[in-house]
Amino acid sequence: MRLAEAPRAKPADPAPRPTLNHLYHEPESRAHTCASCNVRDVCLPRGLAKEDVAALFDVRYAQQRVRAGHALFRAGDAFGAIYAVRTGFLKSSVALGDGRDQVTGFHMAGEIVGLDGMGTGLHSLDVRALEDSYACVIPRSRLCEPAMQPQLRKAMALELVRDQGVMLLLGTMSADERLAAFLLNLSQRFLARGFASSDFHLRMTREEIASYLGLTMETVSRLFSRFRGEGFIAVQQKHIRILDVDGLRAVMGRVTA
Repeated sequence: MRLAEAPRAKPADPAPRPTLNHLYHEPESRAHTCASCNVRDVCLPRGLAKEDVAALFDVRYAQQRVRAGHALFRAGDAFGAIYAVRTGFLKSSVALGDGRDQVTGFHMAGEIVGLDGMGTGLHSLDVRALEDSYACVIPRSRLCEPAMQPQLRKAMALELVRDQGVMLLLGTMSADERLAAFLLNLSQRFLARGFASSDFHLRMTREEIASYLGLTMETVSRLFSRFRGEGFIAVQQKHIRILDVDGLRAVMGRVTA
């Protein structure tokens, strides 16, 4: 007597491929309010009416995680939101015709990124995390709300000031002035966030600093060595201690031939 064959087990469905949401985004339940954010004083504009402050504090923003080396958004992506950096460090860059990436900025907690997509509806920059970072997502649909207008105006004004600063940096300053200005700017930004202004860790590489400053990596390395030799800074790999703020400021005032 022939026994009936047992039915073959149906092969399991292949595991779904991970998407960007699986890899880099935190669940919607990890929303946060401005009231719970320790950099709100940097992110939010000053002088808001009490009712506007209350309205912003009550809003819950989805929080997006971006792992080190990965993109928050890329050039060509559709504009759907601006992002307030909550923790971590990001860099923005644009691809040049020869395939190189030109670094256009470094962004830390309390700063807004994503404004580059507002005009055309498409982002023109790549924004990547230099370390594991979190950003609050402010959807495009919310940008027209009255309570958001002071925050948006502040972000746009700071973006304009930053762009003008970069133009000044690249257009008129010597190499040593550029590095001195870069270190002093980082120092001031750390201080505004309650961190030590004279003792900090650089999240970016020498190559990224060189790209941002419009210099070669060899020049940047030589200038770090010179500043250390003149007693302005102490350097241990990416760790920086500013020993002589006035000395760095004096570099900014040097008359070059």
